[in-house]
Amino acid sequence: MSQASPVMLITGAAHGLGAALARAAVDDYRLALLDRDELAGQTLANTLRGRTGEVLFLHADVSDERAVRQAMARIQRRWERLDVVINNAGVADTGPFEALGNHGWETLWRTNVMGTVYVCRAALAQMKPQNSGHLINISALAGITGPPGLSSYAACSGALVRLSEALAAELAGTDIAVSVACPDLFASTLHQRLTGADPLSRARLERAMRRAADDVDTVAREILGATAKRALYIFPQAEARRAWRRKRRNPVRFFHKWKKRS
Repeated sequence: MSQASPVMLITGAAHGLGAALARAAVDDYRLALLDRDELAGQTLANTLRGRTGEVLFLHADVSDERAVRQAMARIQRRWERLDVVINNAGVADTGPFEALGNHGWETLWRTNVMGTVYVCRAALAQMKPQNSGHLINISALAGITGPPGLSSYAACSGALVRLSEALAAELAGTDIAVSVACPDLFASTLHQRLTGADPLSRARLERAMRRAADDVDTVAREILGATAKRALYIFPQAEARRAWRRKRRNPVRFFHKWKKRS
């Protein structure tokens, strides 16, 4: 791989969408893969290196700001630049609002939201001096639609949407783009990262994911394909785009449909 290839950091890269993004990007980027699962992350990195890719694995938890800064410093020492960051690390929870405990809420906030904040902050310390870069925050369609039974996940996903919008406006005078990807449910390993769901809620989510029309590799390719446009919003599935339009067109009617489904 040419040394001129851009450098991409993917968080939560050892499993699910993160791993699919890494597999899809390895031929075009020098990859830094960050994950708290060291064994799975190293295994993936070794596999991708076998495809002639230049891959660095970084063992870190995004909810630990110091670990994030140290990981970013390793990228700077190795490649002296950072072109694309995909903030994919995240966990989920599902169930009735009253059943979602404080631990689950706090874990989601620390990982999904503050983890993204820490990575964006550290990435901008590298991107601003080079006056270029692209931050891509993986949220979820739930952050826009607010489905019942996913209140904590929807709240954190919504926070990522608003963070991305505000950061994009703040960076408008630079050559640093910000995007937020909002996929609908797709077949992945998200159900394995539920913080405390009751068995019935877990089973319902697993069933919905199995029935989803898109698989994780398709969603990953759509997200990567959209990065060239550097658009603020990325909806990698047709149903996600339709839901976004319906919510914008008539939010009250959209909400009443959710009430019926709940």
